[in-house]
Amino acid sequence: MNRILSILLFTLTCGTLHAQQLMTSSLYELQGNLHNPAMAGLRKQTVLGASYRSMWSGIEGSPVTALVYGSTFLQKAGIGIGGYLYSDVTGPTSRRGIQTSYAYHIPMQNGAQFSVGLEARFQQFAIDKAMLIDALGTDPVMGGAANRFKGDAGLGIAYTAPNWQIGASVSQLIQSKLDFYTGNLMRNEEARLYRHFYLQGSYQWQVDANTRIIPNFLVIYLPNAPTELQAGARVEHREIFWWGLSLRARQSWMLSAGVKVQQRMTLGYSFDIYSTPLSVFDRGPNAHEILIRYQFSK
Repeated sequence: MNRILSILLFTLTCGTLHAQQLMTSSLYELQGNLHNPAMAGLRKQTVLGASYRSMWSGIEGSPVTALVYGSTFLQKAGIGIGGYLYSDVTGPTSRRGIQTSYAYHIPMQNGAQFSVGLEARFQQFAIDKAMLIDALGTDPVMGGAANRFKGDAGLGIAYTAPNWQIGASVSQLIQSKLDFYTGNLMRNEEARLYRHFYLQGSYQWQVDANTRIIPNFLVIYLPNAPTELQAGARVEHREIFWWGLSLRARQSWMLSAGVKVQQRMTLGYSFDIYSTPLSVFDRGPNAHEILIRYQFSK
């Protein structure tokens, strides 16, 4: 099973199958500009945070993602800046890097804002050949480089009203080539960074003086890969405690909960119950994600 998983994951990263290359999160809406650079500094606050996500728990070589993020708003310039450092390890492959965001926020009528953001991304792709030697043997890729440093860019837009928000973005616009194989053999496909298209939105429904419900959705599209849809809702009580239920279509259910401490620090946890694809082989693999977030003004 472990060998099959390693081969599968390596193929998804560097082969002809175009799978999602950038990490995502069950708690993405709490992590600012994770998928859209236009969100940087949007709330005119300084925010710092970190998250840790482990998928398919109990299976050796399963994906593990660690993230440190932050953003702030420069009042005099009227712009937001932000970014994150990340480490995303899946079996024999790893992606580590930094993303920086620059956003310009334009005030609109009735307290709304229109935002435009730019993204710069620098990352290292690496292959642990020791984990693949038994499975791939003399494959030509094994004779190539084990590391590749690449840069790319992205952009996003967002419209934020007092009670709702919608945004769209694209990452890895340049689609830089990875070139792990440098030999003379003919190749039908070349491993590269593929464009990721995002559409996300949310609505804040103030049920009463103490309770607020926030429905939200996220769509991720890559050419030649299944479109990913995540949708759900988060319920906040007195801006102190919150819980949520979401669905990632054809993959998992997500249960989440969290607490706010003095309206500044947020502690969150998400538990993903997977139904596919690994349930075909092993019923029980799930995902765990923890998050800490601190904002410097209430």
